[in-house]
Amino acid sequence: MNHRLSILYVAYPLLAVTDESAGGAEQMLLALEREMSRAGHRTTVAAADGSRVCGRLLATGAPAVGLDQYEAREREHNARILSYLREHPREFDLVHDESGSFFRLADESPVPVLGTLHLPRSFYREEWFKPASNLHLNCVSHSQARAFDGSADTLGVIPNGIAVEQFPFTRDKDDYVLWLGRICEEKAPHLAIAAAQHAGFSIVLAGQIYPFSYHQNYFEREIRPQLNGRVRFVDTPLALQKIELLRHARALLVTSTVEETSSLVAIEAMACGTPVIAFRRGALPEIVADSKTGLIVDTIEEMAEALGHVQCILPDICRARVGKHFTASRMAREYEELYRRVLLSAKQWAA
Repeated sequence: MNHRLSILYVAYPLLAVTDESAGGAEQMLLALEREMSRAGHRTTVAAADGSRVCGRLLATGAPAVGLDQYEAREREHNARILSYLREHPREFDLVHDESGSFFRLADESPVPVLGTLHLPRSFYREEWFKPASNLHLNCVSHSQARAFDGSADTLGVIPNGIAVEQFPFTRDKDDYVLWLGRICEEKAPHLAIAAAQHAGFSIVLAGQIYPFSYHQNYFEREIRPQLNGRVRFVDTPLALQKIELLRHARALLVTSTVEETSSLVAIEAMACGTPVIAFRRGALPEIVADSKTGLIVDTIEEMAEALGHVQCILPDICRARVGKHFTASRMAREYEELYRRVLLSAKQWAA
């Protein structure tokens, strides 16, 4: 783009956004905001107090401490953003909503809003897609876009990317397998434990238990009783810990039971030269090239069997796939082009 843009990124309101955030949408936002700032654009991130971003932080309030506070926190977050936009209507060229909620208020925003849809179609209500002249939407995978076909007018697909240079490539692997992510039932780390045990591997579970009672109850019921010398849990790993676990694992297991729209952790693992064994859910077959950078399976038994063949996956090919398809720089270039289209549309509408 020939001129410098001023962009307001809107993060999820629940927790502070930092390099230690467990959520893929938060990590994608940070990677994109960092790339856009490096490219010379003015970036601001609306997020909870304590967030750490590359550009400027628009703090919207204290993080929630439980699910019962979430709706109130979301209202506070969005109200703070709208108030700031009304007070400074010319400060930003556009708002890029990564929160999944602010885009619903686009008709109240004085500047165009691009909403990136990070979640499966079933997570969104039909009434949230009411027409608004300054609202534009995009998806992060082709399988997700197909699910939205006919129910929301989207501007296409931009796959997520990572800062590949932050993930050291490692050919030599240890004898554990890894599961990494949010500790909750739909991500199903208990299935990863079962597959690893069936295949005779020790497993490391690493991730964050969000302050929701149903997440905490799931951990106490399904995970804690299985922790032992062969099943280890790393609670809320720091970014450097996460990278060390990814680069040395024999394989990463992705056991999600929902239609995933992306998987940054799978991309990060492949960047480290670590193969991924994933269930055939949503966009996972778009990310993991079956029999080349990992294996796509349908059952726990198939996952366990795949662990016996994972040594056939070459680390160099894993790394090369990420460098070709899933870099943050590629993602940022595509969003720059999408921003141009959004602003052009806004000018045509105003005319």
